[in-house]
Amino acid sequence: MSDIEREVHAVAERAKDAAADLAPLSRAVKDEALLAMAHALVEHAESIVAANAEDTARARENGQSEAMIDRLSLSVERIEAIADAVREIVELPDPVGEVVRGKVLPNGLELHQIRVPLGVIGIIYEGRPNVTADAAALCLKSGNAALLRGSSSAYSSNTRIVEVLRGALAKTGVPVDAVQLVPGASRDSAQALMRARGLVDVLIPRGGGALIQAVVRDSTVPVIETGEGNCHVYVDAAADLDKALDVAVNAKTQRYSTCNTAETLLVHKNVADAFLPDVLRRLRELGVTVHGDPKVRSYDTEVVEATEEDWSTEYLSADLAVKVVDSLDDAVAHIRRYSTAHTEAIVTDSQAAARRFVARVDSAAVMVNASTRFTDGGEFGFGAEIGISTQKLHARGPMGLPEMTSTKYVVTGDGHVR
Repeated sequence: MSDIEREVHAVAERAKDAAADLAPLSRAVKDEALLAMAHALVEHAESIVAANAEDTARARENGQSEAMIDRLSLSVERIEAIADAVREIVELPDPVGEVVRGKVLPNGLELHQIRVPLGVIGIIYEGRPNVTADAAALCLKSGNAALLRGSSSAYSSNTRIVEVLRGALAKTGVPVDAVQLVPGASRDSAQALMRARGLVDVLIPRGGGALIQAVVRDSTVPVIETGEGNCHVYVDAAADLDKALDVAVNAKTQRYSTCNTAETLLVHKNVADAFLPDVLRRLRELGVTVHGDPKVRSYDTEVVEATEEDWSTEYLSADLAVKVVDSLDDAVAHIRRYSTAHTEAIVTDSQAAARRFVARVDSAAVMVNASTRFTDGGEFGFGAEIGISTQKLHARGPMGLPEMTSTKYVVTGDGHVR
C-alpha cells in the first residue's frame, strides 16, 4: 500500500466511525450543526476568499478560460449564498427513521422498513468549490459521513472550507470526522478513494462525462452516476408550434452549462417547413450555433454541418444539434441511441403521441410540453439535491435527502421462534 493509499484509508476509517455515531442523532442535533456550519462560512468568508485567490491565480497561470475561472471564483457574496443554501437544508424534512412500510404478519411479528443513512459517501467533483459545502450539508442532514474529493484546481479553497466546517462541528454534538477532505490533489488520491471498498459505502461523481466514466470504470466502491446530460426536445407533428418554439429555446438557452440543458432538437418532417425557419432565426439571434443535418441546413446557410459526434455530444455551450425525423418512432430511436438517459421532452397536442413517447423513452425524466430545464430537485419540490442520477440503481432522477438513504427491516416479536 502506498503512502497516499494509507492516508486515504485512514480518513475513510475515521469517517466510518463518525458515520456510526452520526446515524442515530436527532434532527435537532443535525440542524443545529448545519446552522453552525452556515454561520462559520459567513464568519470566515474573508479567509475562504483569500484561499480561493490562490486557486484562481494558479488557474490564470495555467491558461484556464475566464468562464472556468468564474466557476472557480468565490466572493464574500457567493459565500453568503452558499451559507443560505445550507440554511435551506435545515428546513427540509429529515428522512432518517421514516417508516417506508409496516405491517403485522399473520404470526404476530411486527415488521417495519425504515430509512437509514447509506453510511460513508465519497463525493468526487470538479471545479466549483461551493459543492464542498453543499455536499457536506446534504450528507450530514441525511446522517451520512462525507469524504470530499474536489479537483486540484480548487484545492486551496476546498481545504479552507473544510477547515471552517470542521471547526463549526467541533462545537456541536456531531462528530467532526463527519466531514473530511480526502488528502492529496493527485489522481492517486482519487484512485485510492475509488478502491476503498469496505470503508466507503458509495461514490457519487459530480462533473463532466469524462470524470463520471472514469469513476465508473475504475471504482470498486459502488457508484451512483449523476450529471451527464445529452438531453433532447422532440417537436411532434401534432405540436402547437408556438409552445414548441418557447420550449425548445428555453431548454437550450436558459442556461448552457447545466446537465438538464437540451443538446439536440428533433423536428417531425411534417412541421419542419413551418417550424424550423422560426426556431433557427430565434436561436441565431441568441447566439446559438446550430449543427444540423442536410434537411436543416437547407433552411439556413449559417447552420454548421452536423457530424456523427454531434448527436452524442453534451455541449454545455451555445451549440445545438438539430435533425429532421420522419416519425415519432424515428425520434425515439434516435434518443435511445444517443441519449445519456437524463431528460427528454416531447411537444405535442396528441395524447396518443405523448403516451407513446413516455412509454418508449427510457430516461430518468420525460417532459410533455415542458422544458428539460425542470429536471431539478428544487423545481420538483424536493429541495436541495446531490445530483441527478441517470442510472436505475440505487436512485433515479433528482437525488434529494430520501435518495441519500437506504432502508433496513426492524422485526419485533414476543419470543417468536420458527
